Amino acid sequence: MTDQNTAAFDKARTGLWTSLQKHLTAVYGAEKTFLAATAFVEAFPFALHSATEEQQADYASARRGLRDLYTDETNQLDTLVKAIRTKGYSEDQKKQLYLLILGYMDIAASVFELLITHVPAKQPEDEELAATVAKFERVRKFARLNVKGIAGLLA
Repeated sequence: MTDQNTAAFDKARTGLWTSLQKHLTAVYGAEKTFLAATAFVEAFPFALHSATEEQQADYASARRGLRDLYTDETNQLDTLVKAIRTKGYSEDQKKQLYLLILGYMDIAASVFELLITHVPAKQPEDEELAATVAKFERVRKFARLNVKGIAGLLA
């Protein structure tokens, strides 16, 4: 591999690392807001009618914000993992990038899981959330497959 390719990869890895840190800041911010909006709850699922109107509005707003962030992050990750595959990096370099993404996804998933666990007892079906959850898992599996490779699956 040429020094130019190595330099390009190092720049890409550093850029990805920096970007993922910024994304984690946004995810943690949304988590903090969401948890603050559910602070009145003692156990989940909870009875939404037991909350004040202000608490209900805060919960709905924080939930919508976290769900929208989940959707945006999933779409960006989908594009990113597909783009890595087309780059001229070596397989080991691509694996490094996928591992960075998988680490981020594992952390973010623990936050986005709040959308499933911290819910009212009766909540309307959220098709957008269901689609995002499915797409997030597909992206994670795609990245894992690229880390393991076909040889790793056959072993």
